[in-house]
Parts: sequence; C-alpha cells; structure tokens
Amino acid sequence: MRKAYIINTNRANRPGGEAERDMLNNEKCSAYFSPWKEKINQIQPNDLVFLYRNGKGIIARGLATGVVEIADYHNDDGWHENEEYFMHLNRFEKLRKAVSSSSINDIVGSRVVLSPTMVQMEYERGLKIWQVITKEYL
Repeated sequence: MRKAYIINTNRANRPGGEAERDMLNNEKCSAYFSPWKEKINQIQPNDLVFLYRNGKGIIARGLATGVVEIADYHNDDGWHENEEYFMHLNRFEKLRKAVSSSSINDIVGSRVVLSPTMVQMEYERGLKIWQVITKEYL
C-alpha cells in the first residue's frame, strides 16, 4: 500500500544547510544517524515524498525509487562512516514557493506534526498535498 512522507531537510541541525542543499542538488531524501537514518528503509517505490524546511514548509517533492543507499557523512564533528541513508527521487521538483505548515494542515484537514525527521501519512492525504502543489506551487 502506497504512503506519503514529509521529510525534514535538517537545515537547522546541519551548519550552512549543507544537508538540505545536498538533497535538493542530488534530488534525494536523506536521514542521518540512528534511529533516524533507518526510517528511510520504510519508503517504498512510488511513495510520495515531500522535503520540508523547518520554519518555511514543503520546498520540494518527488516519487520514491525504493532503493536505499548508504553513504559516509562529514560534519563539524568529523567523518562518520555509513551515517547517511538516502533515496533518489523520481519526478523531483523544487517548488516556486514553500507550502507552509498551516497550509499543509488546511489541505489535509487536520493538524500534521512536522517536528520529527520523517512524518508518514496515508497516501490519500499526501495525494491532496501533491495535487495542490501542482496547481499552486510550481
């Protein structure tokens, strides 16, 4: 059964927004360090994926490939082996303007808590977000 995911780009936790920039430039979703990185394994082929920037909203979207890849991660603390799990996204698009958290709530008809690294929702709710993005945010 298909799902939808809103994934935090980790901009606030990674200096200079390097994680977010990597996701946007390489058309992928990522998570770092346990227990967050393993959550990427839940995403299946053709699931809807939205990239979310804290304080701004959804800034990009794509369809999951279902192929999880693992990479080393480097930050101010040094080199961390196998601490990034990521998945490339098909039909990747950056939004012209961000979909705010209040707009997300309006679209799906209930409050969505966006503080976790990854939020899973029913496909139908994600599809509503996808459709509004297509009409108003690209």
